[in-house]
This record gives sequence, structure tokens and C-alpha cells, in this order.
Amino acid sequence: MKKQTNLISQNLTALRQYHKFSQEEVAEKIGVTRQAVAKWETGETVPDLLNCDALAEFYGVTVDALMHHDPNEAHMPIPPKGKHLFGTVKVGERGQIVLPKKARELFQIRQGDLLVVLGDEDPENAGIALIPGGSVLRRISFLQDMLASGREEEK
Repeated sequence: MKKQTNLISQNLTALRQYHKFSQEEVAEKIGVTRQAVAKWETGETVPDLLNCDALAEFYGVTVDALMHHDPNEAHMPIPPKGKHLFGTVKVGERGQIVLPKKARELFQIRQGDLLVVLGDEDPENAGIALIPGGSVLRRISFLQDMLASGREEEK
């Protein structure tokens, strides 16, 4: 329980500081006293379930992350709800990568699945994204069919 209390207090403090809120502002938004927020952040007490839910909603994180995320173990701060950092991968000799197990499980990626690789060269947004191929290809096929039928109607 001591480690759990410490994680919650660390995460609450880090989230408040990241968002540049005062303890008074958090207390007002959650409907508690500033002293309650201070006690949660020092680990003297822990927020009850309803307050954990309100805090998670206020900060845009999950209750699970608020209670269990260990920034020292993860080497990163608590992530926003729905956002993930799965770690790093090395590119193999032939360009192959191995997706982390947690990512494969979360997005239900199985051996043999088709992934679409997208890229953006814009220096401010440069990056690569992987998207499950089935849904993207169905949409592209649908759009191609629509465009083709539109061209036929013009004739």
C-alpha cells in the first residue's frame, strides 16, 4: 500500500505541475479543499474512488494510470488517456521491426496481418505511422469505386 500511495502522490504532483495548476485550482475543480489536495500530494492520505475518478477526468488520464503508473520504471511521465509509448525497437538488417507485445495485444495485431505504413516528411511533423491495413484498404477501395462511378456518369 505504501508504494501505491507514493505512486498516486507522485502522479498527482507531476500532473498538477505539468498543467501549471495551483493546489487551490485543482481543489476548486474537484470540489475538495486545498488541504485535501496537499495531503494527497504528500502521500499523507489518498483520494477516495470518486475523487480518483474526478482527478483522472480533470487531468485527461485513466484512473489505472493515476494509481499504477510508475514514472521511474517507465522512464516517462504519466501518459494522456488513449496515448501510448510502447518503448523502442531496433530496425533489423532488412528493415524489419518487432512490435512490442503490449502494442500487438492492445491493437489486436496478429501474425500475417496487413499494416499500412504512412509517412510525413514535414520537418515539424516528421514521422512514420502504422495503421491496420484492412480498414484503410477498404476505405481506399470504397473511395476508388466512388470516383470511378462518378467518372462513368460524366461520360
